[in-house]
Amino acid sequence: MTGGLESALGEASSPSWIRRARAGRDLAAFADVPEAAGALVGLLLDAQDIAVTRQTAEALARTGTAAAVRLIALAVVEADGDQADWLQTGVHDACEGPDGLPDVAAACGKLARDQEGAVRRGAAEISAWTAGTVR
Repeated sequence: MTGGLESALGEASSPSWIRRARAGRDLAAFADVPEAAGALVGLLLDAQDIAVTRQTAEALARTGTAAAVRLIALAVVEADGDQADWLQTGVHDACEGPDGLPDVAAACGKLARDQEGAVRRGAAEISAWTAGTVR
């Protein structure tokens, strides 16, 4: 494991929401690494602070890979209503950026055929969120 990944994994369980949010942003690039993926889903569903949920979702959406969007999709199906709202806000924040994020839509298209039903349901929800916002 690289030092940056190890450090971010350590911060993912910090009592400080600021450190957890930073961990979510830092770990987004490692969405395809199993240890990071587990931590990222936990950060997306952070029960203590919505900023962690929002910033982690935004970072993963900005990454735009199928692995990153898959984690958001998994979180969407487990999220309560408030968490789902902040997951959606994070995805929207990323999609409304200066570059837009066509990769999110493409990743959702791939995930619509995922073997796991929860991923397909979450990807459909994300597709609905981004309809009209992704350029």
